[in-house]
Amino acid sequence: MPATITGISSMATRALLAELVSAWQAAGGQAVDIQSVGGVEAARRVAAGEAFDLVILARDAMDKLLAGGHLQPGSLVDLVRSPVAVAVREGAPRPDIGSEAALREAVLAARSISYSTGPSGVFLTGLFARWGIAEQVKSRMVQAPPGVPVGTLVARGEVELGFQQLSELMTLPGIAVVGLLPDEVACITTFSAGLGTQAGAERIAAVQALLSFFNSPAAAAIKQRHGMTPA
Repeated sequence: MPATITGISSMATRALLAELVSAWQAAGGQAVDIQSVGGVEAARRVAAGEAFDLVILARDAMDKLLAGGHLQPGSLVDLVRSPVAVAVREGAPRPDIGSEAALREAVLAARSISYSTGPSGVFLTGLFARWGIAEQVKSRMVQAPPGVPVGTLVARGEVELGFQQLSELMTLPGIAVVGLLPDEVACITTFSAGLGTQAGAERIAAVQALLSFFNSPAAAAIKQRHGMTPA
C-alpha cells in the first residue's frame, strides 16, 4: 500500500473532508493528510509547484490549474455542490432574506457586511454590482482574511451580516444562520478533486480509490450533514 496520500483543499470543505477521510480509514483505507487553507492560497501553492497527490478546490479554480498544467489531464472529479448562506450574530435580529428584493433591502440596511476571498465573495461583489449598490455599500464591506471564516467576524460582533458557504457557517459558535440565498440569486459552488502532476502510477491508483469512496452512496449522508449535496 502506498504511503500517506497528501492533499490540499480550501477551508470550505475542511470539516467534510475530515469526516470522509475518517470513514475511509475506518473502512480499511490508508492514511490521508489533507491541508485545508484559504482557497486562493491553496491554488497559489499548487501553481507554484508544491507537490500534492490530491487537490480539492472550487471547480473554476481547478479548471485554471488544469489549464496551467498543474493537475493531471482528465483527472477532475466533481465531489459536492455547496450553497451560500447568510449569518448574523447569535441573538441578533434575523433579517428577511426570503426574496431577492428582501435580501437587497437587508444588505442596504446592514451596518457592515462580510464576505470571503473565495467563490462566494466573488459572486457577492458581482451581485451587488448588478443591483447597482456596489458604491453605496463599499465602505461597509469587510473581506475576511484568507483562511478566516466570515462567521468568526460575525460572532465577534465585528460585522453585522455575513455571507459564505453554508458548510463554513453551520458549525461555528456564536452565530445564527438566517438561511440560504433566495432562489432568484442562489449561489451554488461545485467543489472538485484532481490529481497532482507529480503523483506516480501507484499513487494515482490510491487516489482514485479514495475519490471513488468520496463519491460512493455511503458518502452522500456525510455530505448532507455538512450542508452540501453530491455533485
